[in-house]
Amino acid sequence: MLVEIKVPSVGESVTEAVLAQWFKKDGDPVKKDEPLFVIETDKVTLEVVAEADGILAIKATEGETIAVGAVVGTIDTAAAPKLFKAPAIPEAAEVSELEPEPKTVEAVQPAAPVAVVPQPASIPQTPSGRLEDMRQLAPSVRRLVAEKNLDPSQIQGTGPGGRITKGDIVLFLESGRAPVSAELTTQVTGPKVGEPTPESHFLPTSSAEERVTRKPMSQIRRRIAARLLEAKQNTAMLTTFNEIDMTRVMGIRTKHKESFKQKYGVNLGIMSFFIKAGIDALIEFPQINAFIDGDDIVEHHYFHIGVAVGSERGLVVPVIRHADKLSFAELEHAIVDYLKKINENRLELSDLEGGTFTISNGGVYGSLLSTPILNMPQSGILGMHKIEKRPVVIDDEMVIRPMMYVALSYDHRIVDGREAVTFLRRIKECVENPERMMMEI
Repeated sequence: MLVEIKVPSVGESVTEAVLAQWFKKDGDPVKKDEPLFVIETDKVTLEVVAEADGILAIKATEGETIAVGAVVGTIDTAAAPKLFKAPAIPEAAEVSELEPEPKTVEAVQPAAPVAVVPQPASIPQTPSGRLEDMRQLAPSVRRLVAEKNLDPSQIQGTGPGGRITKGDIVLFLESGRAPVSAELTTQVTGPKVGEPTPESHFLPTSSAEERVTRKPMSQIRRRIAARLLEAKQNTAMLTTFNEIDMTRVMGIRTKHKESFKQKYGVNLGIMSFFIKAGIDALIEFPQINAFIDGDDIVEHHYFHIGVAVGSERGLVVPVIRHADKLSFAELEHAIVDYLKKINENRLELSDLEGGTFTISNGGVYGSLLSTPILNMPQSGILGMHKIEKRPVVIDDEMVIRPMMYVALSYDHRIVDGREAVTFLRRIKECVENPERMMMEI
């Protein structure tokens, strides 16, 4: 029996997707619920799993744009019992126990098996089992590994099931660690006469070695580019800045870290403090929780907070719905659940829709200060940044405090400067005095 593998629907507005990557090869055995491939739309990236055990037959290649519902492969389930049946116990062992004559034991101990020993030698002796690692890589990743002469065993995979992604390879190359290849044998034997020395790698290369790579933008990257350009062209965007003393928040997190995790099963992070503070400020300034529709202003009387998260394939903004009704623990659980879905390519289109205000934390990447761009059609976005100890003046004394710069970008067509500055100052007051927001601890 053949089971068809189709491109799943991810939303009413999405009619096609790009088959970004196959995790299996044509003819490979697959098990039910095992990841098969990744599809990429202009909004989400989704991992598709096998619906049954069997042999995979691929009918669409990586990089193809395929309509939703189209068949990209099949699974032959008739071969499943043979592939995944538990190995039977050899009957020879039972016979040897019942046979009275010892010569039957000698019969199963011929000298011939010695010839079987060289079998492992048929596998090339590459460092760190490189051959086995190469077989487990996706085709596109395998090509890049071969091109750069890398050892997969030295690269930390962050994809589903610990698989190595293209992003992992880029980070590995940028880390400065030397790739493992046959060329590194010169470290042991020394360079031959006429061969370049290690120091020569730091000399300018000839123009013949200068190369570029051209590749098409992914669907999700194209969508991100279009939306950012739309925000710049169709809004009167302006940004105001402030700084926040994080002493009390960090003190509360340190004091209640263990008890919070023991009680709720999740770490107490910084983002939940800013979500709570943001909602407090949005209640006071509802125009920042609104958007322009033609000649009308549409104000939301609910708070769907988007949390910007950087992924391998681009920035996504999953939405925490009715965040004002959630506790600190529930907010932290929602964030962790979204991170898992993003890492496992299970994020759905519905997870990204309906946001009324966005918070982005560039500080996790080390950003000290930046100007966030509006997430259309929203009228405001809050940018968090790196916490850094700085000298500040408090009560006419110079003290060292953990400080964070924050930025609020807003649509000046609907939000005046007075409201924007006061809004950001309100967030500052809430975060610097978090005790009143922490009643559940």
